[in-house]
Amino acid sequence: MPAPWKFLWLLIVPLLVSAAGAAELSRAGVATELATAQKEGRAPALAGRSLAGLDLSGLDFSGADLSGADLSDCDLRRAKLAGASLVEANLSRARLNLAWIMAADFSRADLSGAILETLVVSQGMDIQPAEAVKLTGAKLTGARMTARFHFADLRGADLSGLHASADMRNQSMGLIRTEFASADLTGANFEGAELGRVDFEFAKLKGVNFRGADLPHADFAGADLTGADFTGANTTGAVFDSAVLTGVKGLKLP
Repeated sequence: MPAPWKFLWLLIVPLLVSAAGAAELSRAGVATELATAQKEGRAPALAGRSLAGLDLSGLDFSGADLSGADLSDCDLRRAKLAGASLVEANLSRARLNLAWIMAADFSRADLSGAILETLVVSQGMDIQPAEAVKLTGAKLTGARMTARFHFADLRGADLSGLHASADMRNQSMGLIRTEFASADLTGANFEGAELGRVDFEFAKLKGVNFRGADLPHADFAGADLTGADFTGANTTGAVFDSAVLTGVKGLKLP
């Protein structure tokens, strides 16, 4: 390639890459589509669309089809995603603080590096099974989490490097922590995750990878840990009362 054309090509390529990841709609455009769809009684036409980097905070996506959409780096704080389909959506580095996620489907979604703190997961104080979120096969590597995922489906999810330890500096209103009580985490990967004081009570944890995880004071009471791997994990003060420990690897109990 002649030198002048080579120089021009070096200028064009970054622009093409940037355009490929650019949002197709503005916040106003998304809001208009949501309002129009509601008025016409149809699902918003957002599946597979690129909304990357947009401020979508507070918008109501309840029941919307966002499957395959690019929501990377989006601000989804306080957004309503109840009953929404986010199957295979890209939510990497998205902020979902205080988002409503009851019965939302994040199967095979990419939530790597996302912030999932103080999520709204139920209409009342107790989470009902019908409200449980679905994260089957989702990618949550390096995500930050403080949320209640009771009854959630996280089979095969990749939570390696997850930051979910309870912050003991701010517990004046009672213990605020991540909870996977009665969730299905069969085959999930928590390698190298920070899981201090996380609640796994009565969870299905068959074959889960906890290698190198930090688990001080985590609660596994009544959980099924058949075949789980704790090699190199810190389980200081962790509770295993009535847990099923058949075939567990690397776990040293007092």
